[in-house]
Amino acid sequence: MEHRLLGGSGFKVPALSLGTATFGGGNEFFRAWGSTDVAEAKRLIDIALDAGCTMVDSADAYSGGLAEEILGKAMAGRRNRLLISTKATFKTGDGPNDLGSSRHHLVAACEASLKRLGTDYIDLWQMHGFDAQTPVEETMRALDDLVCAGKVRYIGCSNFSGWHLMKAQAIADRYGWTRYVAHQLYYSLVGRDYEWELMPLAIDQKVGAVVWSPLAGGQLTGKIRRGQPAPAGTRHATIGSLGPTIPEAQFFDIVDLLDAVARETGRSVSQVALNWVLQRPTISTVVIGARNESQLRDNLGAVDFKLSADQMARLDKVSQRPLAYPYWHQRRTSMDRNPPPVEVYK
Repeated sequence: MEHRLLGGSGFKVPALSLGTATFGGGNEFFRAWGSTDVAEAKRLIDIALDAGCTMVDSADAYSGGLAEEILGKAMAGRRNRLLISTKATFKTGDGPNDLGSSRHHLVAACEASLKRLGTDYIDLWQMHGFDAQTPVEETMRALDDLVCAGKVRYIGCSNFSGWHLMKAQAIADRYGWTRYVAHQLYYSLVGRDYEWELMPLAIDQKVGAVVWSPLAGGQLTGKIRRGQPAPAGTRHATIGSLGPTIPEAQFFDIVDLLDAVARETGRSVSQVALNWVLQRPTISTVVIGARNESQLRDNLGAVDFKLSADQMARLDKVSQRPLAYPYWHQRRTSMDRNPPPVEVYK
């Protein structure tokens, strides 16, 4: 599998990472994603490793820590073959300090994740969301201390806005602390908001994108078509999509074109949708989730081919959405001084 640099670091990660939100099924929400146990997790990791997919992504909030526990047991004896990415910030208990990005919570959360994972270091640790109540200086200093202590090797953020990320980078630069090299974010053919501000920022600040939900919560797997709703029991049928909605007519135009390109390439709809994401600027790794072996094998096939320039352009065009302010104004008035990072939204 192709390995790519993670942002401006010298750390290489596989183009695809295995997500673990399906591990555990610790509550109703996560059971809709999956209920993978230790034996099944071992099998999925075996398949991923055979394909060169060496990074596994988790979070302390997935099934109340159960996903990390299962991952720790499933990777026992082969930690040296795997890169571990996990996250903190979301609520993990009933106490007033059991959430957020304060030094108090982050130190405790890191120690708890290390224990559940059965390891003494985390390769990539990400802030799962922005904490507006904690000074950014406190968060970045705590993260730098954990890196210096050897408990964390690289840091990233997730679901930040542009100003959240840029303020954090500026503070890290001011004090010589560790910078964010990754941003885990929502991006797919039906959710392209990332391109408006965060992608240009990532290019400028050398922050690698770690993409979550590249199939839009199961909407782009080929299971949903015109006159064919999501099958009963699927995640989308149970809890819907976590991302934004787009006009139904445009959604089905995207699905129709994915079907056509899948026929042209002899690939599955999921593989085409994933390959489109993999070819976009700033993408370091795309997180794929799988309830079972067949889903995982299909998703892993997304790296075995490359969509043509014409196919990419057609998918770009059918999935374009109206820009929010001030981006539509910038496109009209400042293209010579402020061009987009990719040739879209003209």
